[in-house]
Amino acid sequence: MAQASYSTEIGTGLFVLLGFAALAFLTTQLPGSGLQLSRPAESYTVIAKFDNIGGLKVGAPVTMAGVRVGRVAAIELDSSDYRAAVSLSIERSFAKIPDDSDAEIQTAGLLGANYIGLTAGGSDKFLQAGSQIQFTQSALVLETLINKFFANTTADSKSADSNATGGNSAAKSGSNSKAK
Repeated sequence: MAQASYSTEIGTGLFVLLGFAALAFLTTQLPGSGLQLSRPAESYTVIAKFDNIGGLKVGAPVTMAGVRVGRVAAIELDSSDYRAAVSLSIERSFAKIPDDSDAEIQTAGLLGANYIGLTAGGSDKFLQAGSQIQFTQSALVLETLINKFFANTTADSKSADSNATGGNSAAKSGSNSKAK
């Protein structure tokens, strides 16, 4: 009986240890962690400036047509124009991205992590190390959209209430003037 208990304890311990190892591995694979177990591919860096980066993090994927072509290498505030300067590390195997391509901060799912989506332009010239992407679209912040929705809904309901109240008093005064 003691042997069975000892085997169960060893099995449980190994199972818990395996769970912690899996958790540590998955943590390194998160885009925002900055840690990666794979060797980084040769890459070149381009800059994209955004008015609002939302929850974009260093290490977030850069995709084009759904294919991962790089990652976010750095995020800084450009003090000359007060915009976020995002450094994109693009793998050398994707060296033929047109220089008039645009970059958009997108969200994976409704509440998922942010990433950069590139859309190819039509230029014959390609992005090079140090290039700046001219056409960018900032992050769509869910809280801002909700606030705008409620502000418009509230303003519309107040406007409708005042019109209804004003319309009724005008109708009453109009009916009184006709009765005289």
